[in-house]
Amino acid sequence: MDSWLTTVGLPVALGIVMLGLGLGLTIGDFRRVAAYPRLVLVALGCQVLLLPALCFGLVLLFGLRPELAVGMMLLAASPGGTTANLYSHLFGGHVAVNVTLTAVNSVLAVFTLPVVVNLSADHFLGGAAPIGLQFGKVLQVFAIVLVPVALGMALRSRFPGFADRLGRPVKILSVVVLVAVILGTVLKERANLADYFLAVGAVVLAFNVISLLVGYGVPRLVGVGRRESIAAGMEVGIHNSTLAITIAISPALLNSTEIAVPAAVYGIVMFFTAAVFGYLVSRGRSPVEAGRGRTA
Repeated sequence: MDSWLTTVGLPVALGIVMLGLGLGLTIGDFRRVAAYPRLVLVALGCQVLLLPALCFGLVLLFGLRPELAVGMMLLAASPGGTTANLYSHLFGGHVAVNVTLTAVNSVLAVFTLPVVVNLSADHFLGGAAPIGLQFGKVLQVFAIVLVPVALGMALRSRFPGFADRLGRPVKILSVVVLVAVILGTVLKERANLADYFLAVGAVVLAFNVISLLVGYGVPRLVGVGRRESIAAGMEVGIHNSTLAITIAISPALLNSTEIAVPAAVYGIVMFFTAAVFGYLVSRGRSPVEAGRGRTA
């Protein structure tokens, strides 16, 4: 579960991918995010408040064991993962919105994640040692998300023609890298997959689908555009399972392999559900929308 593929391979691969995303971004893209204050508030509200409440309901509905219940709540409280930025890019979302939401949500998680997990541990386990989210984890998220993006943006600003030529090859490479990590993770954990999925597969799948639908559907209901809603859907629907696993198994935090099981299963399921979701919501885009999705 806590293999080099998830703790090292995926962050490094996504860091490279984020460099490619930065090649298609400009400062103007981030300035335009200020034109969507409603989207930012709605997306963060869904992530921080609505999803933990929905996850709590699912945990009670499925009657999970206490440790698995805490693991689900830990997952729900985890911020959006960097994978959301990649999927948004691949399916025409507003990537600048994703990068902004990931950065803001990662900071908020320093405060919200310990609250949700501590309350969940108290409810399901009858009390446990309180935890805090180490500042180093937040720095890791920023390093993976913001630093490569900033480098890509700098290249685009200095060498726009070069950045344009790299756009399509890097996008193809992004897919190849992501598929390689998925296959490697599945092969690494093949001996344990059956037990993991029997324990929490159904509730993890339900939570993942609900997260994607909420993240996309709520912004659309309040009048947000499709590209921005796709970005919100990916950001809200794809949680940082690597962070959740790290917190669960860390001896200094929860120190429980069982609590990490929901995040481990989710880390596999989300790749496929997000791909199907992205395909469905991106169908029927006009040529203008498709073009803007490639450059944003």
